Amino acid sequence: MKNKKEIINVSDEQCFWFCNGSVARNLEDLKNALLEMDKKSFIYHVNKEKNDFAIWVKEILGDDVLANKLKKSKTIKTIIKAIENNLKK
Repeated sequence: MKNKKEIINVSDEQCFWFCNGSVARNLEDLKNALLEMDKKSFIYHVNKEKNDFAIWVKEILGDDVLANKLKKSKTIKTIIKAIENNLKK
């Protein structure tokens, strides 16, 4: 696991709460939740008005580069790919 980025868990107050009740404490949790997410839940978080995942990554995790990639992503697949690539760094 030396090649993987260290997973940082956020505090309870900073967790990402999904509309379906799931909670993410880190990027790995976010990726896993996205793998199981239905389209309706995804659209709740990512639509023309907002991208909750990009906001959380920028404001809570402090990763501007990944946040910008997520902001440009409009599908579950592309967001998962961006997160996976980030975790491999």
